[in-house]
Amino acid sequence: MPNKELVSASTRPLLLALLRSGESYGYALIERVRALSGGTLEWSDGMLYPVLRRLEGEGLVASRWVKAENGRRRRYYRLTDEGRVAEEAGRGEWDEVDRAVRAAWSG
Repeated sequence: MPNKELVSASTRPLLLALLRSGESYGYALIERVRALSGGTLEWSDGMLYPVLRRLEGEGLVASRWVKAENGRRRRYYRLTDEGRVAEEAGRGEWDEVDRAVRAAWSG
């Protein structure tokens, strides 16, 4: 499992990328990350929801409550227009970091 700092650094770009494909709720996001990482990234509620609230406070994510068929309410999150711009910028920044790390590893 990657160290906490690396997981923390990847949370924001991962969430923005996941929400780019459409609206989702917390547990589904946790499961999606687990599946994409082959189980190596294990997000918890206590880690996920503060980041989602921060992104919402920054205007990058919006949320709404939806009543599920079982009667429980779920909070769904989606990217705002500003969130789409931030996701694209973050993708470029992550690519730059990835290139630098790979270049350093290759000598």
